[in-house]
Amino acid sequence: MTALEGFSDENRLARGRSYAGDSRILQFDIDKKGVVTARVRGNVNPYFGVYEEPQYKTSLQMTAISDTNWQRVVQHLGSRASWVSRLLMNEMPDDIESAFGQFGLHLLPRNEKDFVSTKCSCPDFANPCKHIAGVYYRLAKQLDQDPFLLFELRGLPRDKLHDALARSPLGEVLASMINARETVLESADSYYPRPQASTATLDYQTFWRGAKRLPSEIEAPTPAVVPAILVKKAGDYPAFWQKDGSFIEVMEEFYVRMRKSKLI
Repeated sequence: MTALEGFSDENRLARGRSYAGDSRILQFDIDKKGVVTARVRGNVNPYFGVYEEPQYKTSLQMTAISDTNWQRVVQHLGSRASWVSRLLMNEMPDDIESAFGQFGLHLLPRNEKDFVSTKCSCPDFANPCKHIAGVYYRLAKQLDQDPFLLFELRGLPRDKLHDALARSPLGEVLASMINARETVLESADSYYPRPQASTATLDYQTFWRGAKRLPSEIEAPTPAVVPAILVKKAGDYPAFWQKDGSFIEVMEEFYVRMRKSKLI
């Protein structure tokens, strides 16, 4: 979205954000080549000669990374255990961009050159129009839910990524460990553990009074080294404190007075 805001009109993006919901995007698909297609419901606008509610076809495609560069990136990803382990467990590393930066590449889009094609059948001459912007926002939401979709949009299916990482030296070891952790399911004859007879003798007096008698006197608590330490953890001047003086200083004095009066 930061890349989109860098080369798009702010007002169009604001309108496009309202086109990202299900009430506007009637169909949203991503094919195996990474092309995003959507059918977006438009508005009636007699000024442009639109008297019936239209439905526009939109499509966008990100610039794919070449196979040669993908091989270099995947080989570099396979050289670090932290990257391989998280990717094999379907987790996106936070520093994934540094792996691409080694070769002058980037995974996340940065400018309009990272989008090879953006089309819409609406009569608006601007690109992106509000319909395409709505599809951008929907795509950003999809990436939040499934970050690995970004690899596919850049030209590398996730199954090929996993296969390539699993064939690396580190990937072979980590994949074997992940597969070894799979728990073998065993059938059980009952939903709940069956009760077992106990060999202990019944002693109701010990059950109610305990094996050891409670102390007759309780030791006096050690005076606090830091008064009002629990209050201090929350910080001074809380939102409900409307006075000019320090809330912590007032509570320190309150704690000292209460301790002297033996109430706490």
